[in-house]
Amino acid sequence: MGENTRFMFGRKVIYSDVAEVNASNVLDVLLKAETDHSKNRSEIDYLYKYYRGNQPIINRIKTIRPEINNKIVVNHANEIVSFKTGYLCGEPIQYVNRSSDETITDKINLLNEFMFSEDKSSQDEELVEWDMICGTAYRMVLPDSDAGAEPDEAPFEIYTLDPRDTFIVYSSDYKHQPLMGVSYWKDTNGMTHYNVYTDKLYFKIVNGQIVESMPHAYGMIPIFEYPANNARLGSFEIVLPLLDAINKIESNRLDGVEQTIQAFLKFINCEIDREQFEELKDLGAIKVKSIDGQNADVDVVKTELNQDQTQTLKKDIYDTVIVICGMPNRNGGSSTSDTGAAVIMRDGWSDAEARAKDSEHMFKRAEKKMLRLVLKICRDLSDIDLKLSDIDLKFTRRNYEAIQSKSQVLISMLQQDKIHPRLAFESSGLFIDPEAAYTMSMDYYEQEKLTAKSIPNPDEKKDDSIE
Repeated sequence: MGENTRFMFGRKVIYSDVAEVNASNVLDVLLKAETDHSKNRSEIDYLYKYYRGNQPIINRIKTIRPEINNKIVVNHANEIVSFKTGYLCGEPIQYVNRSSDETITDKINLLNEFMFSEDKSSQDEELVEWDMICGTAYRMVLPDSDAGAEPDEAPFEIYTLDPRDTFIVYSSDYKHQPLMGVSYWKDTNGMTHYNVYTDKLYFKIVNGQIVESMPHAYGMIPIFEYPANNARLGSFEIVLPLLDAINKIESNRLDGVEQTIQAFLKFINCEIDREQFEELKDLGAIKVKSIDGQNADVDVVKTELNQDQTQTLKKDIYDTVIVICGMPNRNGGSSTSDTGAAVIMRDGWSDAEARAKDSEHMFKRAEKKMLRLVLKICRDLSDIDLKLSDIDLKFTRRNYEAIQSKSQVLISMLQQDKIHPRLAFESSGLFIDPEAAYTMSMDYYEQEKLTAKSIPNPDEKKDDSIE
């Protein structure tokens, strides 16, 4: 990592002109793809190290007074990634029923249980973290090798892959369909092992040679890319120069403090030898004689750094960073009467919410591709028979904020005879899965009506006895 800022503009999508990848051309396609992937890998590794705190300021070289060379890392990159990851998927992502068929709800609940057994919530967090660091992430889905042995467990396995060791090659035509997915690793002898998947075939390639080739029944490539955006930009990548500037400002500020304390002494119209200078340092005072009757003086060479101006500059740069990245600012300490949604709308929280919704759409697009394979495995190896059109994804962040207002909306709509109760449950925003909440509530309501009818009214019984 050099001392200067490294400029990057997102990850490059890898394309190939071949119609399909097979045993006759897989090595050529892989070799050409490696060139583009190597550049992506270098940038991803740089961003990952930057996120961890290995930033250019660490290699700072100071030519003037090199003995005072502070290297301060203000790791706002970690702050940005941590906030966006936690804000987007701090709560588990849920699959819900988007159809009107109530029998599907139980199947979707079982699918959610499968995802829970695979610890998908933590894998989603890891996936989004990679997205925010380097602009792209990868997930692999394979059938469980022990499917059927444990009926309560998922018939599939989910893996979050390191984007430095994973890539997908897409077709160059206008459809840009994936041609092959590649995941690789190096053994202790330095040999590279490639696992290459097409929609029909699997290849194991070691040091440029195909050592294993077989068909598979997945019907698609089991490696799925989750791009953060179309440019595949990391969340802090677009503000790298500003983040490096903040590091330089903080380092120079501390240098300024030390250089003021450790300022040089200047001797005007007087001479002093080494022994006298050592005496000055020990005693804190010295007697000097003027030369040729000229006024003699001993003073300190110093230039104080204006800390107020420096702080203004740093704050301006940081404010620019959070605006560009869509982060909430830190101006909420003032006394206001804002509550609930008003707080969300001010101080940049509305921008954070807008960026999160944008990330949701990109995540859902990739998640649907992954679900096609998951549902196919479930149909083959379990009793779940679901279609992709039956399922919707719900991000559960901030679901219980302004809960009183949401409850009032639900009650008001339920009291209107011309509004279907299902619309009230869907529009209130109170429930993660409004369809399941509606079904459960209606069952409870009908049960309560039957219970009320079966209990005799004591007043009516009293009247009968009088007659």
